[in-house]
Amino acid sequence: MTMKGWRLLPLLASAALLLSACSSAPGPSSAPQDGSSDSTLSGAIVDQRWNLLLVGTDERVSMPETPFFQISKDGKVSGHDGCNRFSGQVTLGESQRIEFGELATTRMACPQMEDAQRVTGMLETAYRYLIDHDRLVFFGPDSRVLGGWREGN
Repeated sequence: MTMKGWRLLPLLASAALLLSACSSAPGPSSAPQDGSSDSTLSGAIVDQRWNLLLVGTDERVSMPETPFFQISKDGKVSGHDGCNRFSGQVTLGESQRIEFGELATTRMACPQMEDAQRVTGMLETAYRYLIDHDRLVFFGPDSRVLGGWREGN
């Protein structure tokens, strides 16, 4: 590792610690990960529709249909990226850890295809989340803000 990398290590560790301590919502819980299929998810992020608010820290996208997703108690996620419907699996862990997997989408073409791909890319890259009132923010593994969502109806 270079000297520059070593200097960044304490900063990244501090950011990760701060991120895990800042949540105003209780952390999610799930049944023990012993391979049983009885696991259920709970927490403020589950059974709630989340509508896209921002991509990155400040970029709003304008699409004919607002991108959204919803996580069910059985660990499934479904939604719309603004162009195509998607579904897949989600895992929630300690310290607001989140991982989306096995995302499958329909393959309709639309004028805002790049924006739609950025939305699904945000989900695929999400590593941690933070809930503040009615807002949900996703962070990447490097603690960079990936985007924000707002509680929907």
